[in-house]
Amino acid sequence: MSDSLAWDSRYAAQPWMFGQAPNRYLESLAPRLPAHGRALALGDGEGRNGVWLARRGLAVTAVDWSATGMARAAEWAAASGVAMTTETADLTRWSWPEGHFGVVAWIFLHLPPEDRAAVVAGALRALAPGGLLVLECFSPAQQGRRSGGPRDPALLWTRPLAEAAFAPLEMLECLEGTVCLDEGPKHQGQAEILRGLWRKPA
Repeated sequence: MSDSLAWDSRYAAQPWMFGQAPNRYLESLAPRLPAHGRALALGDGEGRNGVWLARRGLAVTAVDWSATGMARAAEWAAASGVAMTTETADLTRWSWPEGHFGVVAWIFLHLPPEDRAAVVAGALRALAPGGLLVLECFSPAQQGRRSGGPRDPALLWTRPLAEAAFAPLEMLECLEGTVCLDEGPKHQGQAEILRGLWRKPA
């Protein structure tokens, strides 16, 4: 079974695995996010971050490789009366628009190193000048915890990795440490994360 089909099965078996509230770090950045423009939610599953960004007035594109997740996200956005485009795609093969988005939200999207590099390159191209990239992912210290995250250490994020990946951007903050997750049944309890905010030079 491919990873996309595996995620289809998970979302079908347990709707709202990660809840319907946005990621708490993304939500905490609300005062720093633009009030208008376009946003991209990467690996957005059932749409929790995309719908929240759309409710703030942004025109959102949500991309995930699970058709089941994206179908649920599209239904939720329509029921909420917000502008959100959903695309079912492998981000390593997606056609990234150039300089298009004022916000790119990279929330708990964990990829093998080669795929991660391809998606980083796409995200950097897609950010508009002055645009913000928001990252929250699990760090290696998460291994062994039951609060979520991949088991393969190659998929986890470190601060040096993030600093290198987003070197063309201006780092506004980058933090590594322990948080208490309460984001749906699959993200519960103390977790070790890396989070950061970067801006593309104008």
